[in-house]
Amino acid sequence: MSELEILPPLLIPLPGNDDMAEKLADRLGAELGKMATRQFPDEETYLRFDTSPAGRSVGLVCTLDRPDPKFLPLIFAASAARRLGASRVGLIAPYLCYMRQDKSFQPGEAITSATFARSLSREIDWLATVDPHLHRYASLDAIYSIPTRAIAAAPAVAQWIRGTVEQPLLIGPDIESEQWVSNLAELVGAPYQVLRKERFGDRDVRISLPDTKGFGDRTPVLVDDIVSSAQTMIETARRLHASGLPRPICVAVHALFAGDSFAKLKKNSGRIVTTNTVVHFSNAIDISEPLAAAVAEFLQGSEPGRQKQMRRRYRGFQ
Repeated sequence: MSELEILPPLLIPLPGNDDMAEKLADRLGAELGKMATRQFPDEETYLRFDTSPAGRSVGLVCTLDRPDPKFLPLIFAASAARRLGASRVGLIAPYLCYMRQDKSFQPGEAITSATFARSLSREIDWLATVDPHLHRYASLDAIYSIPTRAIAAAPAVAQWIRGTVEQPLLIGPDIESEQWVSNLAELVGAPYQVLRKERFGDRDVRISLPDTKGFGDRTPVLVDDIVSSAQTMIETARRLHASGLPRPICVAVHALFAGDSFAKLKKNSGRIVTTNTVVHFSNAIDISEPLAAAVAEFLQGSEPGRQKQMRRRYRGFQ
């Protein structure tokens, strides 16, 4: 066996992803590599691997909130790693962007989820993420042409709720969330209710509260996969408290929190808790353990044919 073949997997964090990459590397027994990136005066990206990817199974760690400035450095890194002799190159994106626009809601709209998936599939060999927004797609395989793993955050979220909240009542944001919320409620061992929601715009939401009679001794826990504008949680938290219930605990997987949404939600809630798929000071639930378990399969897998070709062409780290 050659020296190149026995090197451990290599994890490379893109800017802002160091903490998650370090947690994953510790769990996986992988080497945590370094990459330098900056912008030229004209705002083009400069990128250089400080750790050689030659002969390595490489995982790029890059959560994709606020994705547009992150996308070009990501594909530059994937392409450079392959050119420099990586055996395979994958992406660990705890939050995966461009999943909501999964149909043309109005004439002339781009279906950005499919376009983004095609672009990313051309640059990487595998993808691991957490709770992607799969409302109209049965799985990521519907739009991604590479092997993918979608890890469920529910077990980690349920563990936090069980250990922290006495007598919880779980409340989901809309009918589409019922399957996810009912599964979470089963894991927690608590009752649940689901809101009725009508959305008229990004920040215009009409909420119909569920029947909370008989739950006066319980703490409402609002749960959602993605909190962006947070309008649903803000309005629901306000109305639940006005109905006589305690201020709710708000729990989300992906903490996007656009604009001043976090401050507005904080005024109406008892506590706000998120997982660490997106870096935010509300992070209290670590998702690295199940994510590492899924990534291990990819990092230790066999080399795709095109990567064997690139490896044979390798002539040194340059």
